[in-house]
Amino acid sequence: MTATASRYLYLTRHGEASEDESRLVDNGRRQAVLLGKRLREAPLTAIHHGPLARAEQTAQLVCEQLDGVPLLPSELAGDYIPYLPQREELPSESADAMLGHLAQFPAEEREKGPDLARAALAQFTGPLATDEPRHELVVTHNFLIGWLVRAALDAPKWRWMGINHANAALTVIRYAPGRPPSVLFYNDMGHLPADLRWTGFPPDLHI
Repeated sequence: MTATASRYLYLTRHGEASEDESRLVDNGRRQAVLLGKRLREAPLTAIHHGPLARAEQTAQLVCEQLDGVPLLPSELAGDYIPYLPQREELPSESADAMLGHLAQFPAEEREKGPDLARAALAQFTGPLATDEPRHELVVTHNFLIGWLVRAALDAPKWRWMGINHANAALTVIRYAPGRPPSVLFYNDMGHLPADLRWTGFPPDLHI
């Protein structure tokens, strides 16, 4: 019989970026360093990160706080639309606004995203055919975190929308053999001081 073990998927959104999103700002670098310090006690075996500069820079700063954890670039951890809903899937009162929001994104993100999202589920989720549990961090973007959280909760595919994640906050999902996925915690900012929390959120969602 093939051995199976639990997977612990750590998810974070990149640190706060410049207005053109080409690099981390000072606050974003501080957020990444503090996240790395928080993860020093976690038995991480790999840090996957998306190809965009803000994700790569965040992953590098996290990695510098750890001991020998490899950095692995991955297109699957990139910034893209994971699923394009049909109007009939959406709540009638918000369908126009939600579809209008998606229409603002480049066609390439909308067309390539669903295939990447399916591949990300296959790559990053589910129990493992190994003897030992695995702990991995994915440094990515808001949309992919929403997609993976909604999948863990078995929510409708369109429900990745509206699941927001702050910069350098931490989410952990456990995939255990024979059990449904467990979201152990979500959007946790306990490692960040008050002035570095809630970046990436509109002001009306700050709590």
